Amino acid sequence: MKSKIDVVKTLLDALPFIKKFSNEKIVIKYGGSAQTSPELKEQFAQDIVLLHLVGMKPIIVHGGGKSITSLLADLGVETEFVDGQRVTTKEVMRIAEMVLSGEINKEIVSLLNNHGGKAIGISGKDAKFLEARPKDFDSFGYTGVIEQVNPEIVENIIDDGFVPVIAPIASSSSVGHPGFNINADLAASQIAVALEARKVLFLTDTAGVLDKEMRLITNLDIAKTQALKADGTISGGMVPKVDACIEALRGGVKKAHIIDGRVEHSLLLEILTSSGVGTCIEL
Repeated sequence: MKSKIDVVKTLLDALPFIKKFSNEKIVIKYGGSAQTSPELKEQFAQDIVLLHLVGMKPIIVHGGGKSITSLLADLGVETEFVDGQRVTTKEVMRIAEMVLSGEINKEIVSLLNNHGGKAIGISGKDAKFLEARPKDFDSFGYTGVIEQVNPEIVENIIDDGFVPVIAPIASSSSVGHPGFNINADLAASQIAVALEARKVLFLTDTAGVLDKEMRLITNLDIAKTQALKADGTISGGMVPKVDACIEALRGGVKKAHIIDGRVEHSLLLEILTSSGVGTCIEL
């Protein structure tokens, strides 16, 4: 009987958060181990379906860098990184779009549908949802920077009761252009701003933002985050993630979260509990 009562208490503890975020858009950048582990994939799908069923409006933006690198290696295509970002040649662009818009996007859609959800997958090319320009064509090729987000297609998907699953491939204004490969963290940030999302969450392979003693920092504001970048506490791959958080917050998103995607049901723990499991950044 006690275990049954504990289950009820857990549900009641989540109730205030369900009420608070009901009917709110929540953008989730899905990547890292959560995207490669079979068990974590299933748990992620369960989390998204539950959030949707209790009235929230999850929007998934996914990466896929490891899968792209793996297929490039299988095909004998060289790939190069500059300052942590992939140089996207025309050949790499074809493979990146195939992996992101084809393989990964449809796998996520199928997972959600198989768990009782209703999901539709698109890329930024659909209805010109994402329009971009070259980041620096001489250095990065077809790696792009988003110039405009046209939210109508995603708004329509949400209004029809579906979960949008978005591959970070953007369109170009030039006829016959192959499009642009977009950093998924930055895509999630700008999509969150354009859709007026309440929250944006980034699933990573770390506990969140760590201090110099490698302890989790649970709460930050923009000023403190900038100070931690300046003194080197925040460095390496965490820098673009916190930059994406700051961009989203300055664009009107209320809270940005960096959470450990390796933790079972980390999304539910962050959104539906008071303690959370990662770092929350706000204005």
